[in-house]
Amino acid sequence: MDQQIPVFIITGFLGSGKTTLLNHLVNHDDMGETAVIINEFGEVGLDHLLVDSAFEDTVLMQSGCICCSIRGDLVDTLNDLLHRVEIGELPRFNRVVIETTGLADPAPVMQSVMSDPACIEKFRLGGVVSTVDAVNGINQLDEYGEPVKQAAVAERIVMTKTDIASANETGSLTGRLREINPASPIFKVIMGEIHPDQLFDTEVYDPTTKIGDVQKWLQEGAYDEDHDHDHNHDHNHDHNHGHDHVDVNRHNSEIRAFCLVYDKPIHWKAFKTWLESIISLRGNDLLRIKGIVNVEGSDGPVVVHGVQHVFHPPAKLNAWPDDDHTTRVVFITRNLELNDLEAALDAVNSV
Repeated sequence: MDQQIPVFIITGFLGSGKTTLLNHLVNHDDMGETAVIINEFGEVGLDHLLVDSAFEDTVLMQSGCICCSIRGDLVDTLNDLLHRVEIGELPRFNRVVIETTGLADPAPVMQSVMSDPACIEKFRLGGVVSTVDAVNGINQLDEYGEPVKQAAVAERIVMTKTDIASANETGSLTGRLREINPASPIFKVIMGEIHPDQLFDTEVYDPTTKIGDVQKWLQEGAYDEDHDHDHNHDHNHDHNHGHDHVDVNRHNSEIRAFCLVYDKPIHWKAFKTWLESIISLRGNDLLRIKGIVNVEGSDGPVVVHGVQHVFHPPAKLNAWPDDDHTTRVVFITRNLELNDLEAALDAVNSV
């Protein structure tokens, strides 16, 4: 396998429909050449789909999808699957889907895929899908921290049980999810019925090619509700960011999403110092960072992508994807303020 295999994480709170979604996905013809790692086979109805159950903890579906039950360390499970492909025990796969438990924090799984030396040579993080219950979702988001974080870090949100939820429940939950995660598309599904391509889009960001659809990947406009944000930075570093408006991107007093936009080219050493200091001091509160940086003296931008303390190696693009050459960094954070991050970046870039 010459290129890194994208790994997608399906997460979601207890009872939010992950199992129903997986039951639909593993039966889909377009899930061929996919390895699905789930917690317990018993919860997923596989019996009528089995072609070969000779491999311990592994089954091969009629669709061509490989399903296995995680045993011990995730990275060991991933590499064991690759080994079995290499020795001819299993067919090749070009995508991995991992289901977390309902109470799981997806960040450690994301970090393992992004940083474990035994993993990063062969795998890369493709994205996160979060299921949310349309009937009980509002109450769960109010009462528990796990579903908030699961929704906040997702690139795709699947709203389940929409057939039994009222229009008011669905509308209120959609608004709430937009507060938590302004950019990610929300798919409303019944009984988990959705095409795999809608959830497992590998073109959004692919560090193996050093480029993707950057606008789609960042979606920075979603974090600026008035779309009139003033990001001027003059040569004296005085600036007006226009933050006097009501912040609709704050979910509660802890988790919020925003996009830092910086017009001036940035010294890479200064940006690196700034980012490393945030990671060192507040890494646990950086739920997700992704951005494109205008580095002084560089023809193309640099892409940065991280989760808490773990970051992909910066990827330099040969050219800008469009005429907008501003630095744009999307943050999903806990108890961090945009103004403080902007002031700190101004300070290091002015030295």
